Amino acid sequence: MINEHKLMTVARRAVSEACVVCRAVQHDIANVKEVLKDDRSPVTVADFASQAVIVHRLREAFGDILMVGEEDSEALRAEDAGPLRESVVKAARMVWADADEEAVLDAIDGGGHDGSAEAYWTLDPIDGTKGFLRGGQYAVSLAWLEEHVPTLGLLGCPNLPLDFSKPFDTPDAHGALYATARGFGLFEGSSDQPDGRLMAVPTLCHAPDDTLRICESVESGHSKHEHTAKIVEKLGMESTSLRLDSQAKYAVVARGQADAYLRMPTRPGYREKIWDHAAGALCATEAGSVVTDITGSPLDFSHGPTLAKNRGVICGTPEIHSRIIQAIAELGYADMGTE
Repeated sequence: MINEHKLMTVARRAVSEACVVCRAVQHDIANVKEVLKDDRSPVTVADFASQAVIVHRLREAFGDILMVGEEDSEALRAEDAGPLRESVVKAARMVWADADEEAVLDAIDGGGHDGSAEAYWTLDPIDGTKGFLRGGQYAVSLAWLEEHVPTLGLLGCPNLPLDFSKPFDTPDAHGALYATARGFGLFEGSSDQPDGRLMAVPTLCHAPDDTLRICESVESGHSKHEHTAKIVEKLGMESTSLRLDSQAKYAVVARGQADAYLRMPTRPGYREKIWDHAAGALCATEAGSVVTDITGSPLDFSHGPTLAKNRGVICGTPEIHSRIIQAIAELGYADMGTE
């Protein structure tokens, strides 16, 4: 049996260290592009290094672990991937001083579990790759699942300000970190202070005033913006859109800065990945939000790496969530995403 306090302490430090690595790579984005001659290389470097650091720290504390992760080292082991491997190892060494190439590659491959065990981790080392590349919002997302239910979640959001008055498109100096365990509520602090004080996030109990604040993905390829607009119109409310990338949207709803987050299916047959929602959904739920798919069904994490029985995601305060689900049904959107 893993001690829950130790589980949270180690996971929080691992996510915080990964945030440090990702922030440093993002700050050096122009140089990384120049060295590797690839406009997407900075997020690739940060993605691999983030996963390596987190797996390494979890293994240090708990020995062999099971993790459903987004990355593996196959591309890094290619003969022509030398410069990329070197950049990944260099990034990991910012917080893992004695990291060597083989240790880093082995750690990256620690994310190869299929999600069939009774307890395992799931990780998205950088959620929101396009946000990362444009200097916007992204998240490091780590969750622990027991019997296929997320029971612990960490969201590291290196560019997200804790101050609501600050804009999303300007990277914050410290970022935000959200930590939760099922039944214990949601807590927040700075993403770069693993030993700093965490403050409780008040449980959501409000209904929107005159304006409904909706969180959406920046990229229309991640969610159907036109369907969201129709849903809001059906609700008969004035609205404003808060657009930002990654699971930071869950955090923005959880802390009361927005009323709902809609991720409408974009194409038939697509199913969400568990690492894109496990930590964020738990954070939002523990703050009083309701999280389901577009039919109102709970998210089902018991089908391996994907939410195979769900379509889309709706997160919102209780009153708004129920009204959104009703609007989806009345508009005929409940069948979206079916084969």
